[in-house]
Amino acid sequence: MFPLLVAIVVTVLDQWTKHVVRADFLLGESRPVIDGFFNLTYVRNTGAAWGLFGGQNTTLMILSIVMLLVMVIYRRSFLNDTWEHRLALGLLIGGILGNLLDRARQGWVTDFFDFYVGTWHWPCFNIADAAICTGVGIYMISALWATRHPLKAPPPEPAASPESDSRTA
Repeated sequence: MFPLLVAIVVTVLDQWTKHVVRADFLLGESRPVIDGFFNLTYVRNTGAAWGLFGGQNTTLMILSIVMLLVMVIYRRSFLNDTWEHRLALGLLIGGILGNLLDRARQGWVTDFFDFYVGTWHWPCFNIADAAICTGVGIYMISALWATRHPLKAPPPEPAASPESDSRTA
């Protein structure tokens, strides 16, 4: 239930913010939020992250649907029953759905978060993109934490005592 609620919140928030940007900005318009660091800029992305695979809308839609099906059907194979993994699943599903809805309705994804420092410029992104990246990060960190951290790793098997070993009797 928790992943579903997270996915719904992410999808609704993503779609609402994209609607606001499309309604209040001209395509390509940029408004400073923190001068020299962060703008809101209306961009249409026909590709995936960083504009990769531009113009491959149908392929990206099919990939999104396949990933959603794989995550829902096989979630028990790769997710632990921890709040971190449930949160990661909800973020991933919500993010994929948010961008999939854009692709299906418009043929592109609306991006608007625009970060830069001097000449360094991060490609524009949206809430769905941020949710996907955050979900992947949470999943990876928590999976490593669970296998490598002594407080989260499963306890080692107890060594057999000589009394319980049938070979010594």
